[in-house]
Amino acid sequence: MTAHHLWAIVLAAGQGTRLAPAGITTKKQFLVYQGAPLFWHSIRTFSHIPPLGGIILVLPEQELGEIETTVQELHTRDSIGVPIRCTSGGNRRQDSVAHALQVLPRECDQVLIHDAARPFLSTSLITALLDRFTADLGGVIPACPVTDTIKQVKENRVVCTLDRSTLVAVQTPQLFDRSILATAHLQADSQGWDVTDDASMVEQLGHEVVCIPGEPGNIKITHPEDLIMLDSPVPQPVPVSGYGYDVHAYRGDRPMILGGIPVPGGPMLKAHSDGDVLMHALCDAILGCLGLGDIGDLFPDSDERYANMSSSVFLAEVLDKALAAGLNITHVDLTVVAQIPKLAPFKAQIKRNIASLMALTPDHVNIKATTEEGLGFTGAKKGIKAVAVVTGTR
Repeated sequence: MTAHHLWAIVLAAGQGTRLAPAGITTKKQFLVYQGAPLFWHSIRTFSHIPPLGGIILVLPEQELGEIETTVQELHTRDSIGVPIRCTSGGNRRQDSVAHALQVLPRECDQVLIHDAARPFLSTSLITALLDRFTADLGGVIPACPVTDTIKQVKENRVVCTLDRSTLVAVQTPQLFDRSILATAHLQADSQGWDVTDDASMVEQLGHEVVCIPGEPGNIKITHPEDLIMLDSPVPQPVPVSGYGYDVHAYRGDRPMILGGIPVPGGPMLKAHSDGDVLMHALCDAILGCLGLGDIGDLFPDSDERYANMSSSVFLAEVLDKALAAGLNITHVDLTVVAQIPKLAPFKAQIKRNIASLMALTPDHVNIKATTEEGLGFTGAKKGIKAVAVVTGTR
């Protein structure tokens, strides 16, 4: 996989005129929230992304010097681990982005564009953008389904009602190929395009832009009534992880199944259900993320209803609990430890099945198989064990 040089542009050059009717003279991006200007909260979040090379902060020209001094003080206080370059904005949002593109380092080839008025973005949203981006795309953007009925109007008269099933509300940050975005801005300047986001330019240039699920909590502070969010912000997703471990003995009466895939010729297992040691460890790891005990609490082996039951049913019920609790599973790492059988021929199929059952892309499911070099009960070919680690947010 090619390493990319990623930078972020945080747009804080707006005039904040929509807050003026409420008597608020401070531009919204400079309102103090939890001891720091609003724009700084986005910078903090971006700084937690390991691939990030640096941040361009775009500021109103008349306040550039004053805010630069504030940024230096905040940078020192918070020990932000990436460089921050300040530059002045333009009359329009797209002008501010164009200014920022001019001061990106030459090696930067991917760029995130974000509005400073969205201080509640999460690192998981940024990671999701990076995970979805591929070389054939012009950009990736977060979007949320439209829940209200949308009507097109002219002079306060309804022209038509739009099909909201095809509509989404777009958020920032938005991720782009730096070269494509720079070309789009040059084209916009030469042809007089007037747009509200960078994705519009990239689309008009003919490049594909794809959407990923946005976050309801990634709200933009725009109107005076939005300021209540600074008093009671929407809770942000918290990273969680769960660990699962299970063992089963050989010389039983259950044919071997791993990750929902039969393993022909494998040792027979002792088990109450189908004996899928890998699926059981996975269920325990998910329950660990939820703080809900283990698989034995939900499906005790003393209950005959679960005799010989497929462990895929257990996983489905555990995933239902995860959905109800708001758990967003992002990655699964699985390890099977066994002296016999050889599992290499089955790993790819198991991986695909787990990814399908969990609605994950295959690159977010990893499966490993190893032995214990003849040691312990697995080394003595008496049984098999599995370990699972699940990560996500809730």
